[in-house]
Amino acid sequence: MKLYNTLSRRVEDFEPAGSEVKMYVCGVTPYDQAHFGHAMNAIVFDVLRRYLEFRGYRVYHLQNFTDVDDKIIARANRVGIPPRDLAERFIGGYLADLDQLNVLRATKYVRATEEIGGMIEIITDLITKGYAYSVDGDVYFRVNRDDDYGKLSHRSRDELLAGARVEIDRRKEDAMDFALWKSAKPGEPAWDSPWGPGRPGWHIECSAIVLRNLGAQIDIHGGGQDLIFPHHENEMSQSESHTGCAPFARFWVHNGMVQVGDTKMSKSLGNFVTIREALDKFSSDALRLAVLTSHYRSPLVYSDESLQAAEHGVRRLAQALEGHADQIEPTPEALAQIGRQARERFIQAMDEDLNTASAVSQLFELAHEINRARELGVSAGALVPLRYEIRELAGVLGLELEQKSGDIAAEPFIDLLVSVRGELRKAKLWQLSDQIRQRLQELGVAIEDRPDGSSWRPT
Repeated sequence: MKLYNTLSRRVEDFEPAGSEVKMYVCGVTPYDQAHFGHAMNAIVFDVLRRYLEFRGYRVYHLQNFTDVDDKIIARANRVGIPPRDLAERFIGGYLADLDQLNVLRATKYVRATEEIGGMIEIITDLITKGYAYSVDGDVYFRVNRDDDYGKLSHRSRDELLAGARVEIDRRKEDAMDFALWKSAKPGEPAWDSPWGPGRPGWHIECSAIVLRNLGAQIDIHGGGQDLIFPHHENEMSQSESHTGCAPFARFWVHNGMVQVGDTKMSKSLGNFVTIREALDKFSSDALRLAVLTSHYRSPLVYSDESLQAAEHGVRRLAQALEGHADQIEPTPEALAQIGRQARERFIQAMDEDLNTASAVSQLFELAHEINRARELGVSAGALVPLRYEIRELAGVLGLELEQKSGDIAAEPFIDLLVSVRGELRKAKLWQLSDQIRQRLQELGVAIEDRPDGSSWRPT
């Protein structure tokens, strides 16, 4: 199995250092509902974990929640509730959304506020070793002490300075130095420390959580490409300076960003679609398939059109699984060979830096072969092994391929009604076509008309 490593900028052979894959993925800052960009991140690393387990590895998946942050504090003050309560509300909503997306729960979730003691221990050690310094209750990391600083983002000092969130503070020895500890401000949560009451900076929480739960070196560190700098660069620098063990993570794996048009989806720009809103319009399988048909390191453009296409693709796969048999009949060697080849090509694709787009194509190839065999009169029993291959390989991708209402068998009839309605519209029999649309709407089916034809989706 090969994975692209942001640290080396190469696709490298992957093997865990020990008997278990230690994987840490940066979680969300829970100050609002999670959006589809968060869903993409969760799906990508869920599939990576599922595939590692499919290949026989044991995986310890660790994830954090940044439950103390400027944005959490600001919003909590606006709505008049404690920051902790606000964070817990949105953590619960995020986990419920991921459950609906069929994302496996992490082995362990750790909130930043649960690891304050570990952060203080690391900061104290960094000061002792000369990597950090205290000024008026704040503590900063000395970037110039780390000769390798910038090795993850592959940027020069000038590029780093331009890309950093640099706050003008004349107390800092260098503009690039970043906060490890922030002194308390009125109305903010605070914890006691050797430098006075305060709270941790953004980056230190991940170092403390990883070191406490997984040790000084892990196999995979995951997150979105927007975290490479400054967050992951700073996290790696402070961790390796503290432990003396490098690299902090053997593989740094980053997923691409979701875009709306040419612009990154983000809360700050107000161009986001929440996971809840997306799930209200499309099935969880369609949302997953939309992510999986693009390479995880590439940008993903969010649009209703692309998700409608994914919904149609899910229906094609689900229809291939229809059919039951009292017993499995002898399988023709040709069909068995098709199943084996599809599985081999699926594994080859996933082994090449998690090429889910190519892996998904093998599912559609199997579906095509099943439908072709049916047309040739092959019995349902003989097709069971191919349906098994689709089911198992789809499961590796987290696709359930089940209509929760149990109405998969109704889809051909819905397609027929939509087709008949189209003919009625061509004949300008508007009243009859509207009656079909209205009746389907009452049954939970929405029809969408476009210049090139009509499509339908569950409501």
